[in-house]
Amino acid sequence: MSSHTDPRVPGNTHRIALSIVAPNGTRIAEGRKTLEVRSWHPDTLPLRDLVIVENDSRLSDDRPEDPEGRAVALVDVLEVHPWWPDEVEAACSSGWRPGYFAWVLGNVRVLPPGPAVPARLGLYTIDPPPPPSSPHGFTIG
Repeated sequence: MSSHTDPRVPGNTHRIALSIVAPNGTRIAEGRKTLEVRSWHPDTLPLRDLVIVENDSRLSDDRPEDPEGRAVALVDVLEVHPWWPDEVEAACSSGWRPGYFAWVLGNVRVLPPGPAVPARLGLYTIDPPPPPSSPHGFTIG
């Protein structure tokens, strides 16, 4: 990752994002979904301050972007491991299939509503969302 897109570099104006189909972005923001399940995983861990962008339909090679996404949370991906059948509930999934990875999410920070953010496939960079809010309505930052 080059320094102009790496959110860990001081003064950088970009963040790494991951799109999630509704309602699962909201479930992550609410703390009900603690695992994200994917067929792939990030190259480097932990992945800090990942922006969760919720969108209304599944993206694909035929539809790789949805311009109407919503940044709903900042999270840290703490670890990745093979997804197990006893983790279906934590993933808010309707069933288990072998061969997938469970991304363990932590340090969830809810983002206030803001302008539309594009949802894209994979990990991608976006301009930073507004600062997260505390449960008491105060801005964190």
